[in-house]
Amino acid sequence: MKKLKKLIKFFIFIFMLGVFTIIGFYGYAKLTPKLEIKSANAFLMYDTNEELFFQGSGSQEWVSLNNISEYLIKATISTEDKSFYKHHGFDFLRIMKALYINISTKSRRQGASTISQQYAKNLFLDFDKTWERKWNEMWLTMRLETHYSKDEILEGYLNTINYGHGMYGIENASNYYFNKSAKDLTLAEACMLTGIPKSPSYYSPLVNLKLATSRQISILNNLLKNKVISKEEYDNAVKEKLTFYGKKENSQLATIMYYQDAVIRELKNIREIPNSYLETGGIKIYTNLNMDAQKALEDAIKNNLDDETELQASGIMMDPNTGKIIALVGGRDFNKSQYNRAYQAKRQVGSTMKPLLYYAALENGFTSSTTFTSEETTFTFSNNQTYSPQNAGGTYGDKPISLATAISYSDNIYAVKTHMFLGEDALVNIAKRLGITANLELIPSLPLGTSSISMIEMANSYAAFANEGYKVEGHLITRVEDLKGNVLYDRKIKHEAILNKSLTFILNNLLTSTYDSTFIDYNYPTALSIAAKINHKIALKSGSTDTDSWSIGYNKDVLCSIWVGYDDNRDLPLNEYKYVKSIFADSIEGFLKDKEDSWYDMPNNVVGVLANPITGMPATESDTKKKIMYYVKGTEPSFTDPVFDEILDTN
Repeated sequence: MKKLKKLIKFFIFIFMLGVFTIIGFYGYAKLTPKLEIKSANAFLMYDTNEELFFQGSGSQEWVSLNNISEYLIKATISTEDKSFYKHHGFDFLRIMKALYINISTKSRRQGASTISQQYAKNLFLDFDKTWERKWNEMWLTMRLETHYSKDEILEGYLNTINYGHGMYGIENASNYYFNKSAKDLTLAEACMLTGIPKSPSYYSPLVNLKLATSRQISILNNLLKNKVISKEEYDNAVKEKLTFYGKKENSQLATIMYYQDAVIRELKNIREIPNSYLETGGIKIYTNLNMDAQKALEDAIKNNLDDETELQASGIMMDPNTGKIIALVGGRDFNKSQYNRAYQAKRQVGSTMKPLLYYAALENGFTSSTTFTSEETTFTFSNNQTYSPQNAGGTYGDKPISLATAISYSDNIYAVKTHMFLGEDALVNIAKRLGITANLELIPSLPLGTSSISMIEMANSYAAFANEGYKVEGHLITRVEDLKGNVLYDRKIKHEAILNKSLTFILNNLLTSTYDSTFIDYNYPTALSIAAKINHKIALKSGSTDTDSWSIGYNKDVLCSIWVGYDDNRDLPLNEYKYVKSIFADSIEGFLKDKEDSWYDMPNNVVGVLANPITGMPATESDTKKKIMYYVKGTEPSFTDPVFDEILDTN
């Protein structure tokens, strides 16, 4: 009995201690400065001309509760937090119930966040589920509850919550989905919008109408069950046929939602930015977005892919000298899929891997004229394993061809021979030097692009060729300020020399062979089909696997990378490989329209030699094919080079 009394006293003590602790925290919260919630979580994005192209949250579309449909208010409270007007920020009974359900079902399906807690969470940049993050959320909830009335908290919540498609706040969402003000929403419309914030990528009616409607009906049932609406109101709402608008007032926003998404992702990884928007009262983000480049990229995808196809496409344009990403498209339609393929996906890169190999080859003594025989070949490597790569279309020259020709035709036999000659680690090492972090296996097929790499990393690696040898990192944000103009972050461009300028000059010129009719012989240059579209001198390499199609090209001023494929990794039919090259040509030429050629000056230790591009030998009067090819001084081809003995013997 004595033990029981002691136990009861102990629990009473713990309970009272908890009560006084909570009272103490609320008292301290009351003494802290009042939070400026109308400017909190405001983020304004500016393009390269410092023109505003996106504003999320903030006070631009802030509406009072009096100007929000009563249906929307009731649906939100009934769905998210029935006891909102009764608790002080935390619903402890709901928390205990959620814990019990989650423990008994061994899941985390049941949540217990109040509207106040969700509002505090919305004011954060960092959504990681850490203890520090949870504590900050609790503390901000207390500060909100002690400084603001329930109506003010609810108003702030409804003006900052994410309704999908870049729409933050109920007024923005109402105009976007239904082309009307929030005060004019019907019950059916209000319940449809109420269902979206739980998971905007799933419950947007523009993404999945069936799923969104199911959640709308669930919310209506909940309102009826709790006697918030009558049976007549319920029946009318269920019968109401909704018409969705799905447009933004600023038409430019429709072309840059993927760019905006990538900006937010990058923003979360910048350490210099405070953990919450509250501490800055909102931020201004100065990005590298170039509207002309973005429009060229978007138009090229739209004009080349049929609306009915399930094919996806993504692309980026970058200033290779700085790494500034001036345009980005993560998919064909942000309204249908928010998955940002340009930023998140890793896909097999195909023969776009070959320029990395050939730069390593140039470092190891290869020249534009170095030859290997293009013929069906079976390679034997460790443990007597064999590998028999095939050229596209089964086309072989059955004769020695130059490195220039191998690049023009994207000859797989030449690439694997080079890979095996240099050693399988040579390609891996140069890839790492160029900033590729993907796991690359030491296998014979590596130069044929069997590894999966992100678009950003491929662009970074090609940028080093485009800027004549410097490592840069692709980025979208240049500067971040608070709303008072105080600089929170200022991107510093670092230039680390990692490649030889002379060799990049040679490689860049070799990559113009991919659309050069001079190389027509037993085969055709891989990008000859778009030669008529290319009006500026660019270095270009395409690549394809069964499931992926790429084109990456550049000059001194701009780099463009395009990918086309299916999200489910199904094989591409032969007639669909053509799209990526047309999208590339239309993108880069659309941006370069009315701009002069921007090509590379020849380094002092490089010479140009008139050569036969197929054989790599010095050109003679009898040669019908002649082209100036480039070499480091002292490595120019001559008729006495032993490498040409096989060619001379066949003549």
